[in-house]
Parts: sequence; C-alpha cells; structure tokens
Amino acid sequence: MPYVDGFIVAVPKKKLAEYAALSKKCGKLWREYGALDYREWVADDVKVGKLTSFPRSVKLKPGETVVFSWITYKSRAQRDKINAKVMADPRLSSMADGPMPFDGKRMIFGGFESLVKV
Repeated sequence: MPYVDGFIVAVPKKKLAEYAALSKKCGKLWREYGALDYREWVADDVKVGKLTSFPRSVKLKPGETVVFSWITYKSRAQRDKINAKVMADPRLSSMADGPMPFDGKRMIFGGFESLVKV
C-alpha cells in the first residue's frame, strides 16, 4: 500500500531559489534510497482563512510563501527503511551546514496512508 510523507513550510520569497536547490539535492538523495517520488510545490492560489489555512498553519510572515511537499514510498515499512538510510547519510548533514533557507520550527509534517485512489 503506498505511503506518503507530507510537508508544509514557510519559505522567504527571496530564498526560494536557494530552497529549490536544496530540495533538488534532497530529492535525489531520497530517490537514490528508493523513494518513488519527491515533489515540492510553491503556493499560487492560497488565501489566508478566518480560522485555518496553509498560511496560518505555518504562521506565514510578510515576504514569505508556502511550500507544499510530499515524498511517496511503496509502503510505511519502506519509508521507515529509506528515512533511516537518508538520516544516516553524511550528505544530508552536510546540506544542513550553515543557515537553512526556511524556518524548520514552523514546518508541519507527517506520514499518511492511502485512503482513496481513483
């Protein structure tokens, strides 16, 4: 059964190219270890809601945009194996040297089981 890790993060618009470059490196690493897909999407039509919304979820600040991402795996077990390998890979820690192009404290993430496929 397919499994997905999903992420929502606030990225300063002036650092979007830097974020995309980092994301490409991360995507290649996850795919190398067996992830089926790695996608990052930047907000285009995302409004601030009265109670909840993507901007509210990451406490979006002026000059930032929302990035919505996911990594697809064959299964939860496969995801757990792949993530363990990625986290142990020294290339990942070297990517984190220096300031990140986003505030990781405001990242929202989690794993999701497949519910509906049409």
